[in-house]
Amino acid sequence: MKRVLLPAVLGLGLAALAAPAFADLALATSKNCMSCHAVERKVLGPSFKDVAAKYKDDKGAVDTLASKIMKGGSGVWGPVPMPANNQVSEADAKKLAAWVLSTK
Repeated sequence: MKRVLLPAVLGLGLAALAAPAFADLALATSKNCMSCHAVERKVLGPSFKDVAAKYKDDKGAVDTLASKIMKGGSGVWGPVPMPANNQVSEADAKKLAAWVLSTK
């Protein structure tokens, strides 16, 4: 019985570690972020990996990106502006920004 139980427990532990990544991808999808962005490739806006690389040494990046998520922005990634996302709360914007910055 111990042999069967150990893999099951390990599997649950690994699923718990992966859950935050899926939850934030779900949040990004629910807030329409994935309409213009993707994790690994440029769509209309930059990939999340490119954003993470650009802001990797910026200690205030979560707040900066959360503000851009809510208010929009332009000129950083080219001529196409990012529209304001009024449906995103400050808490969700910070959660999304932290998740984007964690992509590698």
